[in-house]
Amino acid sequence: MGQAGVIIAAAGSGTRMGQDVNKVLLPLCGIPILIRSIKAFAQFPWVRELVVVVRREDYNQIAELMQQWQIAGAKVVIGGSRRQDSVAAGINALSERVDWVFIHDAARPLIAADTIVAAYQQVKQYRAVAVAVPVKDTIKVVDAEQMIINTPPREQLWAVQTPQVFSCELIKKAYREAERQNWEATDDCSLVERLGVKVKLIHGAYSNLKITTPEDLLTAAQYLQNTQGGGSMVRTGIGYDVHRLTAGRPLILAGVEIDYHLGLAGHSDADVACHALMDALLGAAGLGDIGRHFPDTDPLYKDISSIELLKQVMEKLNQLGYRVHNADLVIIAERPKLAPYIDQMHTVLAEIIKITKEQVNVKATTTEGLGFCGRGEGIAALATVTLTKEF
Repeated sequence: MGQAGVIIAAAGSGTRMGQDVNKVLLPLCGIPILIRSIKAFAQFPWVRELVVVVRREDYNQIAELMQQWQIAGAKVVIGGSRRQDSVAAGINALSERVDWVFIHDAARPLIAADTIVAAYQQVKQYRAVAVAVPVKDTIKVVDAEQMIINTPPREQLWAVQTPQVFSCELIKKAYREAERQNWEATDDCSLVERLGVKVKLIHGAYSNLKITTPEDLLTAAQYLQNTQGGGSMVRTGIGYDVHRLTAGRPLILAGVEIDYHLGLAGHSDADVACHALMDALLGAAGLGDIGRHFPDTDPLYKDISSIELLKQVMEKLNQLGYRVHNADLVIIAERPKLAPYIDQMHTVLAEIIKITKEQVNVKATTTEGLGFCGRGEGIAALATVTLTKEF
């Protein structure tokens, strides 16, 4: 039936979502929006190539996210300032082996499998196919002063969605002409139409909404819960640990070596911050504590890096389907001053537990000279985490 390539357009900013992070990275019932869109297409054997087009500032995070969710064989490429430029970059990343090209917005994670199949079957006859739904509302055409000048017949109006599917030769020609003649359009069909080629519309679904605002995200979550009987479980955990300061040991906190004349005593590297975080993670998942999994009587863990133990904890959580949504960590130490190291701690922990730096918060405080921490005898840490799990 011919090989298909899929371009997932994920290079938008998503400013209307009101979030600092790209909206396609937000979770929808426990799974990032982008991952849902990718998996919708990756399930078909005739999809031989998959290209995800992203903003430059999102490249590393999306590449890691795809590795985390085991999306194999997909390319991640940098897009442009306009959607049209981004799709062009995706087309250029496809090989000559591709016969048909799907172009889909990453922000439409609810695209149904039967709609994708229908588009794939129809494009072989028509060479250009778009998914769309009839408009429900009466549409008005207005002038610059918002005065109505025309009311188009509603039965002739359809709201176009994605995917839009084309023969590879046709869409490449359309984009070449767009560049040569400086055409600009809000969707891919428009460029093909300018070549004089008619585009076949096929029925999509009203559930194939584009997530643009926080309300859209709530609607999509409700749809999934109603139709798939699923949702997301949210669990929280608390962890606490303390270690005595001693000479002759490096001071490691949250995976970062601190310049100080004393270190922490313990069977492992005694990274008290990591230990508190691991206890919080294990507690949220109902898996006990670190002593149960990494006993200090086992020589295997003698002087081991707590970051390596944290990786093992994350493997246990991933196997059970848990994802970390948020982590908050406070380190209690009278000295040394930890402020110069906080940002590095954010980076290290975010990489290990596979979330953004914004989802990890590390703080340092003192006890105003009170207690064993105030006397400089030891360092303590307290952590809270939130886990999510789709069901």
